[in-house]
Amino acid sequence: MIVSRPPRLDAHARLRALTSDITDLILDRGLLPGDAMPTEQELMAELGVGRNTLREAIKVLQALGVVEIRHGFGMFVAEENLVALSDSLTFRGQMSLRHKGHEANELVDVRQALEAGLVGTAMSAITEQHLADLEATVVDMEQLAADGHSFIDADRNFHRILFEPLNNQLLSNLLGVFWDVYRTIHQSIDAKDSTRAHLAETAHSHRELFEAVKSGDKPLASSLLACHFDGIRGQLADFNASAD
Repeated sequence: MIVSRPPRLDAHARLRALTSDITDLILDRGLLPGDAMPTEQELMAELGVGRNTLREAIKVLQALGVVEIRHGFGMFVAEENLVALSDSLTFRGQMSLRHKGHEANELVDVRQALEAGLVGTAMSAITEQHLADLEATVVDMEQLAADGHSFIDADRNFHRILFEPLNNQLLSNLLGVFWDVYRTIHQSIDAKDSTRAHLAETAHSHRELFEAVKSGDKPLASSLLACHFDGIRGQLADFNASAD
């Protein structure tokens, strides 16, 4: 009689199982970002794996931003870090430009949903200092536009300040990721947005949004933010049309 044996896990599945065991260990021990992890020897003994297998799993977790290696000091639970997510989304955004920009448009949709959906809550917590900082950023945009200079950094700063009252670090990091991805896509499609007319229009749209925020008109601010991303979609559409 032949006794059937359960199929052996392939190498990829074993690696995933081990990375899951390590993250479970971090959670079970209540370790926080910045806390030291058990030594390599301790992990090998507790998880029942060899050094090479453990190091392979640690490399995966390091790439995912879960574990941080400090040479000469050991392994630590990584601080909040979305570098891996940023790199992945940037790659997928650039790759999508080769096939109709589908993923790039999805990124725009997600950012639009976040900003338009949360601006009202941010306005409820906004301070006079935030309003002053927002207006100063708009003035910078207007001056740069008048001189024919692009202002992507000022634009990014405007959106950062707008949602700063929420005191939501994850949101701030996510918006930062979207900006990094957008900058890369923007450079890839070589968007022709440096004309004074286009720059003035973009600066004016931020002025309108600022005035809506200052007046406390939440529906208008949400509506303006929802329309704010049509320009990016237009750039992607123009790029796809030219590629065809």
